[in-house]
Amino acid sequence: MKRQTFLQELGRRLRQARERAGLSVTSLADAAGLSRRYVTEAEAGRANVSVLKLAELARALRIPLAGLVDHPLDTHGGERVALVGLRGAGKSTIGRALALRLETPFVELDQRVEELAGLPLNAVVDLHGVEGYRRFEAEALERVLAEGERVVIATGGSIVTAPRTFERLRSACRTVWLAARPEDHFQRVVAQGDARPMRGRPRAMEELARLLAEREPAYARCDLVVDTSGRAESAIVEEILQRLQPGR
Repeated sequence: MKRQTFLQELGRRLRQARERAGLSVTSLADAAGLSRRYVTEAEAGRANVSVLKLAELARALRIPLAGLVDHPLDTHGGERVALVGLRGAGKSTIGRALALRLETPFVELDQRVEELAGLPLNAVVDLHGVEGYRRFEAEALERVLAEGERVVIATGGSIVTAPRTFERLRSACRTVWLAARPEDHFQRVVAQGDARPMRGRPRAMEELARLLAEREPAYARCDLVVDTSGRAESAIVEEILQRLQPGR
C-alpha cells in the first residue's frame, strides 16, 4: 500500500470509529489530548501520524490500536469489495460484472454458508435457527477473507442485522449499498422467477417497504451508496469503479 493510500484508509477508519462512538471531532481531540486540527487532518489522510498519537486516539475511542492500522501495507483500498442490500438489489448481477472488470474472484456469501453447513439456506435456518445461520455466516465470511485480499462479495440481505459480522465486513472490505426503491426490489425478485415474496402474503409489498425502512440506517453505514433504480447494469458498475478509486 502506498503511503498516501495507507493514510487515507487510516483516516476512513478513524472517522468511522469516531462516528460509531458518537463523538465530534472536538470531543475526540479533547479525550485524546490532541489538537482538533490534528484529528481533522488525520481523518482527511493528511496527518503526520505517530504510534503514540494513534494509541491515544484508539484509547479515546475505546478500540484496539489494531482496529486503525491492521490493513495490509502491500494492497490498496478497494481490493475487497462487499455489496450489501435487500434481495433484489442486484448484488449477484452487479457483483459478477464488477468482479470481471476488477479481475477478481466473485463470491456469493450465502453459497458459502450452504457449503459450510452442508444444507440449502432455508434448511440451515429451519434446522439451526437464525442464530445458527448467523454463526455459519460469520465463519463463512472469515474463510472468504482468509482466501486473499482481492474479492467481490455479494452478502445476504440481512447481514446488517448481525452487528459483529457487519462490523467485521466493514473493517475488511469497501462496502457498497446497492440502494433501490421497494417496488424495484420486489419486481426484480419476481422477474427472477421467485414467487416466494407473494406466496400467502397479500401485503408482501408493504412488508418489504417496512423491512427496507428498518434496515436503511444500517445500510447507509456502508462506504458507498449507489442508487440502482432505473439504471443500466453498466452504468452502476462504472459508478462503483470510479468511486472506488483512491482519494474518492
